[in-house]
Amino acid sequence: MDKNKKWIDYIIELQSLAQAGLTYGKDVYDQERYERIRQLSAMMMADISNKPVEQVEGLFCNEVGYQTPKIDTRAAIFKEDKILLVQEKNGTWSLPGGWCDVNVSVMENTIKEVKEEAGLDVVVKNVIAIQDREKHNQPIYAYKVCKIFMLCEVEGGVFKENSETIGFDYFTKDNLPILATEKNNEEQIQMCFFRGTAAKSIQSSRLYFFRQPPRQRKAEFRDRKFRI
Repeated sequence: MDKNKKWIDYIIELQSLAQAGLTYGKDVYDQERYERIRQLSAMMMADISNKPVEQVEGLFCNEVGYQTPKIDTRAAIFKEDKILLVQEKNGTWSLPGGWCDVNVSVMENTIKEVKEEAGLDVVVKNVIAIQDREKHNQPIYAYKVCKIFMLCEVEGGVFKENSETIGFDYFTKDNLPILATEKNNEEQIQMCFFRGTAAKSIQSSRLYFFRQPPRQRKAEFRDRKFRI
């Protein structure tokens, strides 16, 4: 394990313990100790990341209550075996998505983010994957993130100028643009292609199966059961 990564994990755990202590501790002296531990964890994180302590405190020590991972949603949208990516202001490309707001569900957030970044109206069809961001994306954040990839279908809409993206396009899996790897890397895009194609194949198989006469469906089900 990378030495910095190990120390970052230690610091994150210290901050989490201090935050829980500040929430549930009753003794005034313990509260002071927990607050000092939190300050020290911010100072150590600032030293490792070469960022001002004030900036680290704003990102790293800005919550109350029991600490849990943040949720990031990403939408995988396909058309003619191509995947939709939105272009960021810096020129890189990503799946439409972002932080899950506290007042919406994961599904609602996925739909909202696609509308905001691509201007499209979508329906969520399936969950592709749930990942620990730290195991797949760089740089490592000072907090944990749970990434949820959702398979979506477009129902309408057009792109509108916004504060986050400058456009969108569809790409084949063999011709991907420069990706915003802190949000999604090539491995994750290829995973969406694989799972999206698999989901489409299963859906087509189900449609074929249920369009058959009842007697034929019964025979096919029996044959499939024995093959499995």
